[in-house]
Amino acid sequence: MAFVKDMIRMWLRSWKRFVSIAMITLLGVAVLTGIYAGCRDAFLASDRFFDNQGMHDIQVLSTAGLTDADVAALRRVAGVRKVQAERSQSVTIDVDGDKSVTMQEIGTNGIDQPYLQEGRMPTKSGEIAVTKQFIKDSGHGIGDRITVTPDASEVSDSGESDKQAGKTDAQMSDSPEFPTELKIVGVVLDPQNLSNPDGYSAMTSFRSTATSDYTFFAPSDGVTGTIYTSVTLLVKGAADESTFDESYEDIVNKVMNRIKGTTKTDRQKARRQELLDAGQKKIDEARDEANRQFADAQKQIDENRNQFNQQIDQIVSQQNAMLGAGAGSATDESARETMRETVISSSPQLQEAKAQLDAAQSQLDERKKSAEQTFQDKENELESSVPNVRWYVQDRSSLGGYSALESDLSSIQSIGNAFPVVFLLVAVMMSLTAMARMVEEDRGLVGTYTGLGYGRLKVAARYMLFALLACLIGGGLGLLLGFLGIPAFLLVVVQGMYVLPGVRLEYDWLYGSLGIALFVVGVLGATIYACAEEMRQTPADLMRPKAPRAGSRILLERVTPIWNRLGFLSKVTARNIFRFKSRLIMTVGGVAGCTALIVCGLAINDTVAELGTKQYRDIYRYDLMVVANDADADAMRAKLQADGRTSATMNVRIESGDLANGEGSEGIQLVVVPEGHVDDLNEMITLKPVTSGWDGVRKLFGMSDSGESDKRNDSETVLGDGGVIVSQSAANALGVKAGDTVNLTNGDGMQVKAKVSTVTRNLIGSDIYVSESYYGKLFGSGSGTSDSGESDGSNSGGSLIWNAVYAKLTGSDDAQIKYADALEKDDSVTKTMSCADMAASFKFDLMGAVVALIVALAGGLALVVLFTLANTNVSERVREMATLKVLGFFDREVHRYVNREMMILTAMGVVIGLPLGRWIGGLLTAALNMPALYFEVEVKPISYVIAAAATMAFALLVQLFVNPVLDRIEPVSSLKSVE
Repeated sequence: MAFVKDMIRMWLRSWKRFVSIAMITLLGVAVLTGIYAGCRDAFLASDRFFDNQGMHDIQVLSTAGLTDADVAALRRVAGVRKVQAERSQSVTIDVDGDKSVTMQEIGTNGIDQPYLQEGRMPTKSGEIAVTKQFIKDSGHGIGDRITVTPDASEVSDSGESDKQAGKTDAQMSDSPEFPTELKIVGVVLDPQNLSNPDGYSAMTSFRSTATSDYTFFAPSDGVTGTIYTSVTLLVKGAADESTFDESYEDIVNKVMNRIKGTTKTDRQKARRQELLDAGQKKIDEARDEANRQFADAQKQIDENRNQFNQQIDQIVSQQNAMLGAGAGSATDESARETMRETVISSSPQLQEAKAQLDAAQSQLDERKKSAEQTFQDKENELESSVPNVRWYVQDRSSLGGYSALESDLSSIQSIGNAFPVVFLLVAVMMSLTAMARMVEEDRGLVGTYTGLGYGRLKVAARYMLFALLACLIGGGLGLLLGFLGIPAFLLVVVQGMYVLPGVRLEYDWLYGSLGIALFVVGVLGATIYACAEEMRQTPADLMRPKAPRAGSRILLERVTPIWNRLGFLSKVTARNIFRFKSRLIMTVGGVAGCTALIVCGLAINDTVAELGTKQYRDIYRYDLMVVANDADADAMRAKLQADGRTSATMNVRIESGDLANGEGSEGIQLVVVPEGHVDDLNEMITLKPVTSGWDGVRKLFGMSDSGESDKRNDSETVLGDGGVIVSQSAANALGVKAGDTVNLTNGDGMQVKAKVSTVTRNLIGSDIYVSESYYGKLFGSGSGTSDSGESDGSNSGGSLIWNAVYAKLTGSDDAQIKYADALEKDDSVTKTMSCADMAASFKFDLMGAVVALIVALAGGLALVVLFTLANTNVSERVREMATLKVLGFFDREVHRYVNREMMILTAMGVVIGLPLGRWIGGLLTAALNMPALYFEVEVKPISYVIAAAATMAFALLVQLFVNPVLDRIEPVSSLKSVE
């Protein structure tokens, strides 16, 4: 009992160490669990939402549309739980200019159901539910009536234009058509796009999660057409797994592989044969109709010729009667024909009538011959005019909104996985320092207990239980902060970017327990090591005072010119710093770690803050990008020219596509450059190639390529006809390198194999540049074409429709932004992007919130570390401080004597921590593998100043707590001999 009471008294005396260990554990557990828990809560809420709304596991698209036979074939695939055929149509609506809208049929089998937010779901023909984004942009509300206009080139079997995809008349007649006079009855959330229109998601400015501006949801009532846009499937067992886990991907991939096998091949062939049969049927019907018309025409000609011959015969008969009664009967047929010719030749009217009959017969014969040749040509061309049908089997990762949410949360979670390592290392170092000093202070008592017969384990348990209790209390509080406080903060930020219905804070028992166990093991390990070091000695040695360390010269003493100029107290300080190596390493290492965390957080913040400036000032040399619908491209260019605000322009074609390889897929912006104008691209965009090796080293150590001059330099690449140029921000997410072959999908949904010629520096967006000739080689001349001939960079002479313009503008940044805003309201313009506006307004709020959290926690860790080290330093040197007081040192002099050492050690830690933080920042940004973003490490000088000043300020703050401790040291009692 006395042993226990003494242990408790010892714990009470060491309450500062207890608080230090508990606080370090609290911060470490909070960092370890907090970011993870916030992302996990968002993942779980998303998974529940997707399951509740029946988000499809697999989606099948086709270049020729999908039929009931395709649906039946997919339903027979093993592992498919539910199948739903869907129809859609592309239309436009006037919202400050024409905006694209996808009219989407609400499925009747429970897949991809929109989430009702206001009003009710549409049930009748002409009723629709719209998204909040449309309500916000248009100003309409529930009950309003609107009118949409179907796209002129729209066929909804696969979303491709008739002109581009070469659709047959049979297909066009079966294409879905939706009502155009619509009434808004509800506001819904599209499960395929969770972007928050009311939040601060500035990310939509560089990464779109939808292929059209808006999506309207309509019931099946009133929708016509038997060709389906897509078929969506749910997989058996997939709903039981988290959509973001590998187990879910494995289940879905098995079914996808089955579909991509014989089902896909057989149905592609069958669908093409259906189109061929439909085409042949139309040809046969046209031939039969033509033959019927020709037969009617021949019959009419024969009747007219018979009437003509009868008239001639009457005239011949009259002439024979005049010559004699028997003459007619005696004349043979040849003579009669001769007489007919004579009669016809004698009358101009008869000659003209016969000529008309002969001409009609000749014309009919020619028409028959021409028609038959046409039908023969059509039959010969039918095989080549109907392209091979292509199926695209996609999972959820092909959805822009889904992949954006997953990548954002996963990248933030990767930061949360890295920072706790530093916290754990610092916690072990500080625990080792604190517990080693605690055991050393009690060495006499430890020797007494062991001499009285107490086992070493029982004596060590005093300190192990002390450390364990501190870890458990600190860890418990850390779990509260980690599973409640930090996630609540992160979810507020996440919900500012994404709408997550039903999100709630949840506790992960396994992860939370392992988080505490990790720090318990680390701190207990340090405690056991400290106890073992002391208890290796005999009880007699432990009960005697520890012999002071033998004096030794430090390296600075050998530098005579410096050493001789130091004062007495400065020499003492230098000896104290460098003679006690363990204290030096612990202090410098702890401070360096905390400083590095602060620098790392600020580095991420600076990196994100500079993305906009680097991209829209350095890489993009143009000032304005203008995009129009294909039909309005000429009017858009005429508007630009008439305004007279441009100093240079370049026509391009921009399409939304997809880039894929074995690592996954990513939505991209395909930029087609006119033939003969590839050199002009370098005047508008900096095309500086990057390499996978040296570039990775440069990024790791924060070496950027910013600051490019406005003039093209020798290191820039030029777009050629042998491959595509992939932007670094797109290549980084998929690990694409120069020389690779990738799957490239254009705006018509055509997928081909393309060679990557170069990867160029790019930080925001996923641009892929391709020359017009290579584009034609990849996709053929039918994609995105007009009816004109060769390309000269304008629609009047180009085979491609140049629907976008890069322009350099005159005037200030404010004037350019105002012009871009005004231009976007023009009817001929679909979208404008002002580089000045983007550079000024770009921000990444989610990353900024995480950085602020990390910097705050790192600052708290720095404060705790410095407090622990300062108290340990004082407790080790009580007799020394008492001696100084006996020698006549005033309290303020004692303060300076002790604090000078701590400030020097802190400064040394700061010096090491600054470059260390930059290096760690490079590691972390390398781990942020996000679509449409590439992070070049950037640390501003002010960030180094802030990190250093914050650490030094924490050191000064700690002095306010340490100085009273120094004042309370009593010289008489402190100098008493241990014996």
